[in-house]
Amino acid sequence: MNYLEIRDRANRVREIPLEAVLRLCGAERDRYDKAKWHTAQGVLSVTGAKFMNWSRGIGGGGAIDLAIHLHNTDFKAAVQWLSHHFPDFHSREHASPLSSTSLKLPPKEPGKLSCVKSYLVKDRRLPPSLIQTLIESGRLYADNKGNAVFLLLGKENTPVGAELRGTTPRPWRAMATGSRKNLGYFSTLTQHPKNIILCESAIDAISCFAVYQRSLCISTSGARQNPRWLNALIRQGLQVYCGFDDDKTGNDMAHAMIEIYPTVKRLRPSLNDWNEVLVALS
Repeated sequence: MNYLEIRDRANRVREIPLEAVLRLCGAERDRYDKAKWHTAQGVLSVTGAKFMNWSRGIGGGGAIDLAIHLHNTDFKAAVQWLSHHFPDFHSREHASPLSSTSLKLPPKEPGKLSCVKSYLVKDRRLPPSLIQTLIESGRLYADNKGNAVFLLLGKENTPVGAELRGTTPRPWRAMATGSRKNLGYFSTLTQHPKNIILCESAIDAISCFAVYQRSLCISTSGARQNPRWLNALIRQGLQVYCGFDDDKTGNDMAHAMIEIYPTVKRLRPSLNDWNEVLVALS
């Protein structure tokens, strides 16, 4: 990375909450003093964006200083580490502009729809009636390569991207060119939901809905701790659960999300992901 790239990344990650960084690094919050954290570098006290390691007489401010301290590394390496683990975080002051790449959704190919339906129903064990409802709503269709296309919808149900999933024996997944995951998401069609469950993919969201049919199940299109639309979703008042995969990435991102939004609760699938749970129940 050159100087300008490092500066841009630093501006985007420096305001990541310290609690999220500590949790991701395996630190444990003190049982009696919530401002104290037990780390490999000693006990840290955290006040807002500042921290102090009283054992070593070292302190600092912001996520970059904290990453440098915890990993005993330099500025550039700390910025790279934060960018890798918090790819979707943007500080309010230095939020980067939206990508200039225009959205290019794959064209619909009705002749390939039977292949997509067969894959989703037979291989993934998704309920046929639910798949048909999504197709009729326009949220799911087949492209000319036989991929399943799950639309991400933003304001006024305007498409802002799409998850693409291959339907052949060779696993393949991607996002449509120009997709803007922070402007919208794929979700199940749910009237008067009791709660909201965040999942890592469209297939997992549909699978989760088959298990929890009174929930609005949403795909974050990858394990992400802070999509830009999440805060507004939480403010709607429904209980939000983080249903990411029960693996290291899913658990780390769930911890980071809960540090940012303490009202979010963790909901682990009983197997690795929600589709595996659905298949096991079938």
